[in-house]
Amino acid sequence: MNNNTFKTLEYSELKERVKEFCVSGLGKKLLDNLEPTRSYDGTKRRLQETSEAKRILNNTNHVPFDGIYDISNIIDKVNKIGQLDSSEIVKVSDFLRGCRRIKKFMIDQEFYAPVLSEYALSLSEFRDIEEEINYSIRNNRVNSSASKNLNRIRRKIDSLEDKIQQKLNKFITSATYKKYLQEFFISKRNDKYVIPVKASYKNKIDGTVIDVSTKGTTVFIEPILVAKLNNELNSLRYEEKLEEYQILAYLTGLIHEKIRSISINLELISQYDMIFAKGKYSSKIEGIEPKINSYGYINIIRGKHPLLEEDCVPLDFTIGKDYRSLVITGPNAGGKTISLKTVGILTLAVQSGFHIPADKNTEISVFENVFVDIGDNQSLQNALSTFSSHMKNISEIINKADSLSLILFDEIGTGTEPNEGAGLAIAILESLYKIGAISISTTHYGEIKNYARNHPDFQNAYMKFNPETLEPLYKMVIGEGGESNALWISKKMGIRDSVLKKARSYINNKNYDYSIVNDNKIRKQEDLVSKNIDDSIEEELRVGDKVSILQTEEEGIVYKEKDKYNNIEVMVNNDFISLNVKRVRLSIKRELLYPEGYDLNSLFVSYEKRKLDRDIERGSKKALKKIYKEIKNK
Repeated sequence: MNNNTFKTLEYSELKERVKEFCVSGLGKKLLDNLEPTRSYDGTKRRLQETSEAKRILNNTNHVPFDGIYDISNIIDKVNKIGQLDSSEIVKVSDFLRGCRRIKKFMIDQEFYAPVLSEYALSLSEFRDIEEEINYSIRNNRVNSSASKNLNRIRRKIDSLEDKIQQKLNKFITSATYKKYLQEFFISKRNDKYVIPVKASYKNKIDGTVIDVSTKGTTVFIEPILVAKLNNELNSLRYEEKLEEYQILAYLTGLIHEKIRSISINLELISQYDMIFAKGKYSSKIEGIEPKINSYGYINIIRGKHPLLEEDCVPLDFTIGKDYRSLVITGPNAGGKTISLKTVGILTLAVQSGFHIPADKNTEISVFENVFVDIGDNQSLQNALSTFSSHMKNISEIINKADSLSLILFDEIGTGTEPNEGAGLAIAILESLYKIGAISISTTHYGEIKNYARNHPDFQNAYMKFNPETLEPLYKMVIGEGGESNALWISKKMGIRDSVLKKARSYINNKNYDYSIVNDNKIRKQEDLVSKNIDDSIEEELRVGDKVSILQTEEEGIVYKEKDKYNNIEVMVNNDFISLNVKRVRLSIKRELLYPEGYDLNSLFVSYEKRKLDRDIERGSKKALKKIYKEIKNK
């Protein structure tokens, strides 16, 4: 499945919800890399694992993950023949002990979780390594009893430190040196025992200056009477570190010998962490393990989008039994797109082994691929219009789809001339039907709805809305197409019945009435002749007036009114030309062409936008430069 599907359906966001229930980075790492399986058997096993984990949690309320750490970095270090320090070795010991506890716990859960308990049999136990580590290291420090030599060295160190302490205590309590001392305590600088002396008396003490305080008022002197003992002590410290290194190297070697088995343990524990996170997530959302099949049948009963709030309206949806293609109509913001996404994300969730928020008789099909074309994929950088980018995506879908594919289209065919868009959409849906794919599409086009009504393997559906309040109900009705919500809403908003009747006629037969234009034109020409107001016409030409060019008899719409040179700008045949007012004649005033309050600027803005879109589609460099210039000036 491709990244566009995961991104559009917010698959990563769903995995983030599940990651919240992991107890370590092990499960989180697996979830980051998790993708839906394309296999029916794989999906069935994943769902069974989640169900077993949920049963265990319900029965015990605790899984012994204590001491489990992500030791993957430590394993990498050992594999590279690196030396572990004492804290790293202790983490390995804790991990091995945690594996041993989980193994015992899971084997005891065989009755509730036969699949998960079977995994525990592959967990290895390393009591000998645990014991060696626990004997050799305590409190993250190599224990003196780890070797006879280390024990001997540390006894010498302790004895020598006692001697030094005794000598220096006599020194600082001596009346002879009392006035030279800054403080009456023994300090340690650069691994040597020293005494703090006032800087002005440093020459009064027979010894070596080892360090000086920040302000320079105190010097730390190693009296000569302990210099030999300090040197001997440092020599013993070196021997101690060498012995500790050898002990840590020995323990690292023990771990290295079993590193492959330990790595397998790490993988199994990671799986357990992820699976139990799925179980906890299922409990949180009151999820169910749905029935599954491999032949494209989907039957969602009161299913919810897992990323929406709990009070979202449940979806009842079915496809793949009596029909393999569904066309959904309905008003904007009525829930068509979220219905598409709900079907898509629930499918991805099930194939990932996640339980879903739905009723228990819900059934989901396993697909090898889920393709989506939802949202605005416009890319100025690649000079693709919205329509072009949709077609590019749909082209890739058609080339890759097969009988085991689920395909989701939102507003298929939009972004171009409606008649062409509807025809193209029908042809696309037909081609996908022929290869056996399951497709779900939303649309506003009546032609697509009519095609679905007459096709034996297609079905219509619509999203309900409240006819009184005009609010969407987010309920899908499968089996019939929706009525004209636009006319219903227009009636509720006060549009006259005569206008709605004419609109319904235009929708059904496309026979538009131009008689009023001709009558008005004749009447206006008669008025102009009778009043002989040619001079005043020049003054009255306004944006939106329809004019006739005297020389060519072409007609156009005034785009810009008269300037100081008596020139106006007119849109003629989708182009803009500048003419002197004496070269045009008023044909129809704007009041007779457009209803009151009409946005006249839209006459030209929409044209310019359409022209720009066409230029972009054919790769016009001039259009691209214009876009980049506009972006730069923002």
